[in-house]
Amino acid sequence: MIKAVTAALAGVALAALLAAGAQAQDKPTMGIVVKIGGIPWFNAMEMGIKERGEKLGVDATMVGPTSADPALQVRAIEDLIAKGVDVIGVVPNDEAALEPVLEKARAAGIKVVAHEGPGLKNVDWDFELASVKGFGETHAELLAQKMGGKGEYAVYVGSLTVPLHNAWADAAIAYLKEKYPEMTLIGERYGVAESVDDSRKTTLDLLAAHPNMTGILAFGSQGPIGAGRAFEERRLIGKVHVLGPFSPGQGLKLVKEGAIAGGFMWNPAEAGRVFVSMGKMLVDGTEIKDGTEIEGLGVVKPDVEGRDIITDNLIPINAETVQGLADLGL
Repeated sequence: MIKAVTAALAGVALAALLAAGAQAQDKPTMGIVVKIGGIPWFNAMEMGIKERGEKLGVDATMVGPTSADPALQVRAIEDLIAKGVDVIGVVPNDEAALEPVLEKARAAGIKVVAHEGPGLKNVDWDFELASVKGFGETHAELLAQKMGGKGEYAVYVGSLTVPLHNAWADAAIAYLKEKYPEMTLIGERYGVAESVDDSRKTTLDLLAAHPNMTGILAFGSQGPIGAGRAFEERRLIGKVHVLGPFSPGQGLKLVKEGAIAGGFMWNPAEAGRVFVSMGKMLVDGTEIKDGTEIEGLGVVKPDVEGRDIITDNLIPINAETVQGLADLGL
């Protein structure tokens, strides 16, 4: 009798283990490759990825390369293809460099979702929380207000190969040229805004070469931080203005003391959540079309080609808002 009960219990336990194994095997897998790991912006995105993955039952992880090198992103995507994940997400450093490996991923049956990559072709979807024109022009207008509509200014981007940063810069420069002809651009632009150290050094060099410079527009989350630190060193707070998107927690002190004039951002944690939501929809075969509601994006209206979903969800970062945003972990 005892042997029979033991055998029955063992059978139940085995069935439970097999069921759990089958459930784990059925759990969708998603790897999201970002520009660079270890910086606050993408730390916040990783938090959103993990949160939504747990909620939706998706095994979602973020891969952050050690530097903003497109070759490292290619290698990371190759690794995800080899692992056979269901979905790959990407925030590209260089769209052209990624096209071949993303084509390979899709040929292997892997769904691809991009963010900050509206020019990518080998994707199922790209989503944006800010339009190019809106993001560039909104920052440009704020810079003009800070500079009084005249004077010399410089523009930073994450690197010269990041298409979206350069598109924002194009929109901002064109806006300032039309609306504020007394504002003069120094050089074309500087690809330093994914590095605090490079942004700081470039700012110090520009201040030495252009003593009349009174503004910097930095597209890339480390650009305002590095430039703000340079202003601290040279005691130029309030005399030269830097603004752009950055993580409020990282820039909290600099904003409060006036070394960073402000900027606009979207919530990178929300972008992480959207990545997972869209990945799950693709795995489930849910159609995304005009009128579909996606948490974090709202009711969407894809573009004519049906690859891009663009919304404007800008959050101002300034002395009044920065503490609250930092308290949210952004």
